[in-house]
Amino acid sequence: MTAIQSNLPTLSPEGSLSQYLQEIRRFPMLEAGEEYMLAKAWAEHEDSKAAHKLVTSHLRLVAKIAMGYRGYGLPIADLISEGNVGMMQAVKRFDPEKGFRLSTYAMWWIRAAIQEYILRSWSLVKIGTTAAQKKLFFNLRRLKGKILALDESDSTLKPEQITKIATELAVSEDDVITMNGRLSAMDHSLNAPLKADTEGEWQDWLVDESPDQETVVAEAEEMDQRRALLVDAMKDLNERERHILTARRLTEPATTLEDLSQEYGISRERVRQIEVRAFEKVQKAIRTAAEATGAGNLVDA
Repeated sequence: MTAIQSNLPTLSPEGSLSQYLQEIRRFPMLEAGEEYMLAKAWAEHEDSKAAHKLVTSHLRLVAKIAMGYRGYGLPIADLISEGNVGMMQAVKRFDPEKGFRLSTYAMWWIRAAIQEYILRSWSLVKIGTTAAQKKLFFNLRRLKGKILALDESDSTLKPEQITKIATELAVSEDDVITMNGRLSAMDHSLNAPLKADTEGEWQDWLVDESPDQETVVAEAEEMDQRRALLVDAMKDLNERERHILTARRLTEPATTLEDLSQEYGISRERVRQIEVRAFEKVQKAIRTAAEATGAGNLVDA
């Protein structure tokens, strides 16, 4: 995969995003049959040309997902680069026999890679390690905008807005207040002096809070198990259920009920019912599979 990465189009920090997007459009999208054969060639023979074609045909997907994370003050070039790494990991692990298109599987790896990069880049601000805290970190800006609370001149949330966000994300109001303060704070240079009359710098006071290698490996294995459970569970859905569930709950930003109702020629309420039914099916399938393999803790976590 290293050779593939070196041959991918790159967006330099000072480069033009529009030129990069134009460049990656020259790679054609793949039909299902061709994608299947290329994936088989990689899985069975480690055909690097097949893997390269699979990766490049999804560079537009990576760019689209990466642009959804521009609100964290990080270079879009870095976000796209990290997303491409996630895309290569997806190709490496993709099983064409599962019956899914590569894009459905890859979006999880792309988003995970970008989110991990963002969390590492925000290491000066202790984000927290729980799933709820990470969810809060990646959804606070969106929710603030949704409730018309995002104001360039005042990032203070009103009490009722704090309560609404805390309820929606299942976190405490204190967590919302703290995270909002962290995201609203200006970044400072690590080389800035602690005081004007001292030689000490802020970086001298940093503590390495990164997890040990055993924790990293354990978390990665758990994430792989979760993804495998989800992929297998979604096999129980028909094509429409799978598409609606992915569009509504596995895509950022989520597709609106109105857009899906127009796409399928049904009412918004009918789309909502299909979404709920599909979600319940997936939940049941995941729980059954987890219990059968002794991984029930993955469902409860």
